[in-house]
Amino acid sequence: MYSTFSSKTEIKLGDGLKDALVGSSKVLIITDHFMVQSKMTEYITRHLEGVPHTIFSEVKPNPDVKTVVKGVEVLLDFRPDTVVALGGGSPIDAAKGMIFFAHQQDSSVKVKFIAIPTTSGTGSEVTKFAVITDTDTDTKYPLVDESMLPEIAILDAELTKSVPRTITSDTGMDVLTHAIEAFVCTARNDFTDALAEKAIKLANKFLIQVFVSPDNVELRQRMHNASCLAGIAFSNSGLGINHSMAHTLGAHFHIPHGKANALLLPYVIAFNAGLYDTLTEANKRYAKVARLIWLDCANERQSTMNLIRAMRNYISKLNIPASIKAAGVTRQDFDKVLPLMVESAFNDPCTSTNPRECTREELRELFIRAYEGKNAV
Repeated sequence: MYSTFSSKTEIKLGDGLKDALVGSSKVLIITDHFMVQSKMTEYITRHLEGVPHTIFSEVKPNPDVKTVVKGVEVLLDFRPDTVVALGGGSPIDAAKGMIFFAHQQDSSVKVKFIAIPTTSGTGSEVTKFAVITDTDTDTKYPLVDESMLPEIAILDAELTKSVPRTITSDTGMDVLTHAIEAFVCTARNDFTDALAEKAIKLANKFLIQVFVSPDNVELRQRMHNASCLAGIAFSNSGLGINHSMAHTLGAHFHIPHGKANALLLPYVIAFNAGLYDTLTEANKRYAKVARLIWLDCANERQSTMNLIRAMRNYISKLNIPASIKAAGVTRQDFDKVLPLMVESAFNDPCTSTNPRECTREELRELFIRAYEGKNAV
């Protein structure tokens, strides 16, 4: 048995795009309509005077298969030597899918891939993961492949200043979920632990501050860094059932990914730690997370409970619903798709590295707990 750690992405802190574009002779920009309408794309095009370029701006939240297929056609027709993805996790994930499948169709397709996140949450700019939605079946398909790692990531917090508070809160909780799952999952190692620990500390210190003071670029840069650190961690370690459940919950009820992760997190921690039945080895890892943010005590079970209460406190302060029901999902709609969500979560790749093995019935019970919003601890 052995584990590996790698990160081929070069990270530029601040506005390093000009240097990143050196040598590019034909550029495809992948983004969404808002980035074009708000003229955020000028962040890129100002460096492309005299350089042929085109913009694919049809990416929507939770990028779907049809959008990726259309983007592949554009990529194969335009033949860029550089692809720049600008936006939140959706444009970056869409770009990953487009590049991956374009290469599957034509092995001669080789591009320099630059990712520029405008939200602090997904860490997609440094991960080998992408999530693509099949709208016909309301299923999210996680793609995992080393070839999808961007060559360069631009972490410029100036681009996050216009992000609404709701997105700041959702994506900020996504950072915490990434870092905590990376820290407790079965494929972790010393290197991923170090990154996850730092991400947890940064998010714990700066998330609420950014939410309260959204125009403070220095605070936003720290959350931007936390998001990236957590991304590198989970790209190497994997995640757990928090993400498995959030993927299918978001696909069926169109709940933003970070929000879905946040409302599930207290229940998943309690289950993995064994607070509902018998304490597990994972409880010790959660107690260590509590220690990182000064919530630990002599009793490890109590430390984990303190961590859960802290996560619920975050959810409250960030105006995130504390249950699936509070997110606006009716019991009738929930019960209708519950078997589908259980099956999807059970087979999700993230489940394989969850710190506690779980059955379909346990996942079902966990979904119900999260729906009702009862007994997180």
